[in-house]
Amino acid sequence: MFTPVVRVTNTGVRAFTKRGISVQSLLHGSPEAKKAGDLEIQQHSHLVGRGKYIHDFEKHRVKPDKIDEYKEAAERYYRGIQEDPELKVKLTGNWETWVGDQDTFVHITEYENYGGYDRATQIVRTSNHHAAYKAMLPFLYSRTSQLNQEFAILPTAPPHAEGGIFELRSYQLQPGTLLEWENTWRRGIEARRKSIAPLGAWFSQIGRLHQVHHMWQYPNLQTRKEIRHKAWQNDGWAETVSKTAQLAKSMDSFILSPLSFSPLK
Repeated sequence: MFTPVVRVTNTGVRAFTKRGISVQSLLHGSPEAKKAGDLEIQQHSHLVGRGKYIHDFEKHRVKPDKIDEYKEAAERYYRGIQEDPELKVKLTGNWETWVGDQDTFVHITEYENYGGYDRATQIVRTSNHHAAYKAMLPFLYSRTSQLNQEFAILPTAPPHAEGGIFELRSYQLQPGTLLEWENTWRRGIEARRKSIAPLGAWFSQIGRLHQVHHMWQYPNLQTRKEIRHKAWQNDGWAETVSKTAQLAKSMDSFILSPLSFSPLK
């Protein structure tokens, strides 16, 4: 038997804990808790987001014996939507996972706010692009989609071809900690820039919520190790890592290889 400790913020209930036992689920389904959580997401998104673009992260888990056929179908679809001026869609990048979830492909597309996303997806559904998208489906085990917004402090890098590998790091945050995460990263990112600058950083708005992602590019894994080691020598970086780790429920690192048609490669 325990007595829950309740901490209340200006957006409502934030956490209920006692001796490491979470009882947040007791109110998770209540209308009051849902309203508070939705309001918190909206307020924090407004404070930390760039707000100009929406990035769709689509992940495809492909049948191992259909990788080559899938790559051909994916190139036809993603090149097609990028080259269609009516859609106003930009490709950020297209990758295959080397380390992490095997046989998984990551595609990031950019839209001009939610209105642009609504307009483009409606056109795709009623055009030849839809048939091109459906041509990928027989090669898939599963697919997921998540809409993300850029952090204002880290706009996405423009297309380039520097070579090497990419690392996509994804964090599942404790609900209600997005603003604190951004504040901590804002202080620490300048320390990391002394070694290498990230290609972009995003937070989820639709799909799996309370997630943040950031992406880096390295010549190879050995250089990645050396750069990350040097970062610990920069003032402020160790504090940033320690603080953000406290805010995350889980974290993942994926090593990606760009596809031939990826704008970032």
